[in-house]
Amino acid sequence: MPTREQLMQQLTEDHEVFLAHYHTFTPEELARPCTESEVPGGAPWRPKDHLAHLALIERLFRGIIQRAMKGETDPVGFSRAGLGNREEIMAWIHRNNQAYVEAHRDDDLETLLSAISAERTQTLALLEQLSDEQLKIVLPGAPWGDGTIGGVLMTNAHHEKLHLSWVDKGLQQHADHA
Repeated sequence: MPTREQLMQQLTEDHEVFLAHYHTFTPEELARPCTESEVPGGAPWRPKDHLAHLALIERLFRGIIQRAMKGETDPVGFSRAGLGNREEIMAWIHRNNQAYVEAHRDDDLETLLSAISAERTQTLALLEQLSDEQLKIVLPGAPWGDGTIGGVLMTNAHHEKLHLSWVDKGLQQHADHA
């Protein structure tokens, strides 16, 4: 488990690399479908859509951690949503992701980059308030990372890298077929 300082450094540096990469995309690339939706019949995602999704998830993860720090017993909330098995949980997550992406489909690049940067700033502010010991607290029901606060926070950095790899791969496949 990385220390709070190591986690702060990784979240900051990885985010800077992520943002710099997004600034290399042309307007045509940003608007081009690059990945399929996880929702049957859902519109494919474009690079811009991945930004909206990542901002949402960062905000949701921060909320989970804040609820846990307040002593809530179900900070993730899957049981409150009436979700039982992994299949139901994943379908629910995919539907919510798609709805959020569609709600932000017309946002311009700078709005989306600003939103994701604001979310990361708030995450770093939360992280500054946590001790290394608090990073080891297990979040009941959290399937991300190792299930600890630190693991969930680290997932934000990995999540950006994963989505960026999907975007790059999807854009490359499109270029190969063009």
